[in-house]
Amino acid sequence: MRIGIFGGTFDPPHVGHLILAGEAASQLKLARLLWVLTPDPPHKLSKVVSPAEQRLELVKAEIEGEPAFELSRVDLDRRGPHYAVDTLQLLAAAYPDDELVYLMGGDSLRDLPTWYQPHALLKVCALLGVMRRPQDKIDLAALEQGLPGITQKVAFIDTPLVEISSADIRRRMAAGQPYRYFLTERVYQVIRAKNYYSSPRTQSW
Repeated sequence: MRIGIFGGTFDPPHVGHLILAGEAASQLKLARLLWVLTPDPPHKLSKVVSPAEQRLELVKAEIEGEPAFELSRVDLDRRGPHYAVDTLQLLAAAYPDDELVYLMGGDSLRDLPTWYQPHALLKVCALLGVMRRPQDKIDLAALEQGLPGITQKVAFIDTPLVEISSADIRRRMAAGQPYRYFLTERVYQVIRAKNYYSSPRTQSW
């Protein structure tokens, strides 16, 4: 079985995440896609991130009713720092007979040589499912020199250009700008009911 690994802070999860996840599952023929919530991402230690339990609740609302999508607590149930290679090794031990496909953006692929233990990460996954952006400027030949074998493991995913980000949604909330339709109805309702991302200027639409 081929299992996709979709990691992120999801602060909050939005429709863009679902579009990318759906395209990855279809094009890479994933039997399951694990949404891995990262409590304290090493590359965002200097930024304020919403509480993990809040984001967990929102991810559950985001993927509710989709049988191919599943929430994984692999990072939630262990102490940090939460490096991708450790996450993959734990999942490989949990699913020894399956192929793991690690999903990432083109900018992450470009920067992969600077990640923690990139050679070990490349070894443990069957494929890297890469969602391109126009500005990512990937040089596969240069990557191959530093990470031999990576070219054979890269599978590009043809996705619509979705210019939605969690950071922009939070900015819209704080500025009192429209944000409702960047979210699924379930996620939107949880945010409103629990007063998450509250601000005196936050609009309901």
